[in-house]
Amino acid sequence: MLFHYSVIDKNGHKLEGEIDASSQDAAVTSLQSRGFIITNIRSADQKPIWEMNLSILERVSGRDIVILSRQISTLFEAQVSALRIFRLLGEESDNPALQRVLTQVADDLQGGSSISQALSKHPKVFSDFYINMVRTGEETGKLDSTFQYLADYLERSYEVTSKARGALIYPAFVILTFCGVMWIMLAIVIPRLGDIMKDAGVDPPIYTKVVLGLSDVVANYGWIVLVLFGVLGFVFWKWHQTESGHYHVDAFKLRVPGVGNLYQKLYLSRIADNFSTMLTSGISMVRTLEITSAVVGNDVYKEALLYALQEVKNGSSLSAPLAQYPNEIPRVMVQMIKVGEETGELGSILDTLARFYRREVETAVDSLISLIEPAMIVFLGVGVGLLLASVLIPIFNITMSIQ
Repeated sequence: MLFHYSVIDKNGHKLEGEIDASSQDAAVTSLQSRGFIITNIRSADQKPIWEMNLSILERVSGRDIVILSRQISTLFEAQVSALRIFRLLGEESDNPALQRVLTQVADDLQGGSSISQALSKHPKVFSDFYINMVRTGEETGKLDSTFQYLADYLERSYEVTSKARGALIYPAFVILTFCGVMWIMLAIVIPRLGDIMKDAGVDPPIYTKVVLGLSDVVANYGWIVLVLFGVLGFVFWKWHQTESGHYHVDAFKLRVPGVGNLYQKLYLSRIADNFSTMLTSGISMVRTLEITSAVVGNDVYKEALLYALQEVKNGSSLSAPLAQYPNEIPRVMVQMIKVGEETGELGSILDTLARFYRREVETAVDSLISLIEPAMIVFLGVGVGLLLASVLIPIFNITMSIQ
């Protein structure tokens, strides 16, 4: 069971954290054996509702982990002890969620855990990739360079992912704005213009009748339409949570014209960067494939990596099973991996591939943005223009006939 505690240490400092124990008595005994004076201890299940809701809003972002890794690396280079590092960073952190995690890590270190063991208790903050890199650093005695590697890798990954996400936010915002404008026009503006035509006794053309009919639906039954979209969205979300739904959505993302090419390069960049960082750090190929398949972020590529994992366990090279996925893994990448295996320079070649695909992602994002901006403006203008023209042209004809 997990227990929350508040204690006072030997120096009179107040500390808070969590401890895993079979019972509350066992948790109390464990804390007292460390020399703590317990001021409060309770089961994690007894957390107040308001505190649970607040913790849901708190999160540790990728940028927080990048900065944290950079700070840890710097402090290790300054010969500061691991316990002092995590205690200090926990006290100085501005993020309450990260502050709690670092305090708990420091408590575990003080209790005799290794850094990787302490970090592994917080999988929502530290990924398998992160923990295995730290474990390798502990085994080789190069924790300072390991955290420097992690900071560099996470910073690269964060920048590429943020840039790709930013490229998709703009068109999504424009489309939502367009839908909002169209909804307002159909619900408020068009009905009034339709009343003018009815009062004039004009028989509107077919395209105007379609617009007026659509406007009537939105104005009188708009809430039903919104509820229907909400239900469809919920059904899609539930389907997306299933294994089959998640796989099909990931596959569709790779087939979308323009955007699919961007996603492919993003995942290839992530795979090559993971491989390069972990293999260079001395992690085995099998473990590298296991971790990369878990963090790649796309079920299609996860399937390819898991297949490669099984083949590598059976004695195959890495390039051979990857060649079985020509639509996901480009031939040039497979050939370069094969050359790396033959020359013993797989780590450096994968690093070259990672840098190449990072540049490709940046180029693809810039190209997509340059195309999206004018396309969205034209799309928005044409949509609104057609809507207004379908109603204003008949009204213009009425005015001309009166004259």
